[in-house]
Amino acid sequence: MSYVDGFVVPVPAGKKDAYRKMAEEAAALFKEHGATHVVECWGDEVPDGKVTDFKGAVKAEAGEVVVFSWIFWSSKQARDEGNEKIMKDPRMKMDMNSVFDGKRMIYGGFDVLVDVR
Repeated sequence: MSYVDGFVVPVPAGKKDAYRKMAEEAAALFKEHGATHVVECWGDEVPDGKVTDFKGAVKAEAGEVVVFSWIFWSSKQARDEGNEKIMKDPRMKMDMNSVFDGKRMIYGGFDVLVDVR
């Protein structure tokens, strides 16, 4: 079954276009290196939680929007091989920190448990 990398990151609201450009460039590289599907979502309705929430998870500050994204791979092996190629690809040396604070990004790899389409 598929494998998914998931990411949550705070982005200053005024940098939406810069984030979109960077995400589109990165998505093309991920696809080139084996990803089957890349999705980037700009927070629209991200409520404050009573115990925890997306904003708290990434320590979003006033004026920042939470971005939720994921990358689909055909398998964990494909992801591992793709990520190795991505890390060596000089086109991936983007200045992401000019668009968002990478230290507050959370991410992880996940085995797909249910996939209903």
